[in-house]
Amino acid sequence: MKRLLVVLLLVFAGAAAAADVPGEATATGKPDGAIPGWTLRAPTPVGWTADCCTYARAIGVTEVIYRGEWTGEPYGVMVLNVWPRKLASLDAELDADRKHYLQRDPAAKVGRFPVRHQGMPCEALVFQGSDQVDDAVVFCDPGKRAGIRLSWSMSFKDADPQRAALLEAFMGVVVGTRYRAGTSR
Repeated sequence: MKRLLVVLLLVFAGAAAAADVPGEATATGKPDGAIPGWTLRAPTPVGWTADCCTYARAIGVTEVIYRGEWTGEPYGVMVLNVWPRKLASLDAELDADRKHYLQRDPAAKVGRFPVRHQGMPCEALVFQGSDQVDDAVVFCDPGKRAGIRLSWSMSFKDADPQRAALLEAFMGVVVGTRYRAGTSR
């Protein structure tokens, strides 16, 4: 009995320690015509959950990363979208997104800034909406041979006291995202 108690304590201690380490989100796409299969891996912050298959599918995206329990609210949820490369450049992707956003909210303010990613070019748009909700969207291009482009996005309430910490976690996921040709889990 004493031995079982020690084993259980070690298991629970290990589980608690594992909950305090960052995880990894993995998204894959099968080959589709001229697009080879692909794998994207991104670090998940401590205490956050990566989901490709339940909530992500339900809202029509590739992956979501959220903290705590899933609420269905968009605030503070990191969203990964992957799509076939169609537009000529990353700039064209950003221009199309900016145009679409401003059609929905003509009073919004839009800022653009480069993102330093070691593996692929990335650019960010930050939308300050008239609804007091801001959206950060980072578009990345893993290269012509990949046949895809991707974006990470996150919405924030203007007055959210966690905003700086959320943005820091978000950018850690973005710059930590790695593309690899081929599918693997």
